[in-house]
Amino acid sequence: MKNKFFEKETLIGIIFCFITAIPAWLLGMKFPIIGGPVFGILIGMIIAFFKRPEKLEKGIKFTSKYILQYSIILLGFEMNLFNVIKVGGQSLLVMLFTLTSSFITAYIMGRLLKTDGDITTLIGVGTSICGGSAIAATAPVIRAKDEDVAQAISTIFLFNIIAVFIFPALGHLLDLSDTGFGMWAGTAINDTSSVVAAGASWSSAAGNNTALAFATIVKLTRTLMIVPITLVLAVYTTHKISRSKTEETASDDNNFSFIKVFPWFVLGFVLTAILNTFLPIAASVSETLVAVGKFMIIMAMTAIGINTNLKKLLTNGLKPMILGLCCWFVVAVISLLVQHFIGMV
Repeated sequence: MKNKFFEKETLIGIIFCFITAIPAWLLGMKFPIIGGPVFGILIGMIIAFFKRPEKLEKGIKFTSKYILQYSIILLGFEMNLFNVIKVGGQSLLVMLFTLTSSFITAYIMGRLLKTDGDITTLIGVGTSICGGSAIAATAPVIRAKDEDVAQAISTIFLFNIIAVFIFPALGHLLDLSDTGFGMWAGTAINDTSSVVAAGASWSSAAGNNTALAFATIVKLTRTLMIVPITLVLAVYTTHKISRSKTEETASDDNNFSFIKVFPWFVLGFVLTAILNTFLPIAASVSETLVAVGKFMIIMAMTAIGINTNLKKLLTNGLKPMILGLCCWFVVAVISLLVQHFIGMV
């Protein structure tokens, strides 16, 4: 992998993705509700309309696959395991029910709508765990195509925006407590920036930061579910490919093994979370490393946008949107129901 990275043509493509990700990052800072990754995909799709030099292709492909994986490792510096343990006892039951319901809904609706299996998995994971980060972690494990990743990110983005605007109003209508709303936002809104936006809106009206702080910690705790989910998907992918008897699979994956799909970068994510928890790392350093990781995600999303067939994306757009809506609705309802039964709301 090191040799590939330092190949001249690979570096040229990576630098190209780095430069094109900068405006997406700046726009994401200006409009955090939308976020840099979405802008990255959009800018990449615009670039895809123009003919580009062949020498960029290696680096673009490297960025969409490997830079994406490395970015997840750096996100571990956002985690403090003591906070996870503290909040985990309160939120674990809610998370288990929302995760389970989301995956069951994704599976059933995916079958009914006849959506592509990878898109179904990505939307299910994105809704269940943490939006774009979960999709980024899952995509290389299941060998998802760039078009599928772009479709899933776009779907998750739509419902993030809707949630920011309607969750605070619905929370007041349902007469939720500060911690009740924080739990609801943290478990039912996908992207961290959208969770923060909804929590900040509620806290501003409430006159305290209880909901915002609680929602953020719950959301970060939920992010840790990336680890078991990607491991399960790695096992499933290995089993699926090993059972395939088609000539194409036999020729392309003749030596396929679990090691090839094992998400090694997730172990890096766990390691950086441990380091951030137990070592005296300055907050400014952790924040910088996380910011670098998030910029790398934007780079990867830009590369994915460049490799996306916009016509195909638009043609297949309705079914993933319906799938995403069903998953999102079920997660939001189940989160409230579980809280009601355990007495949190």
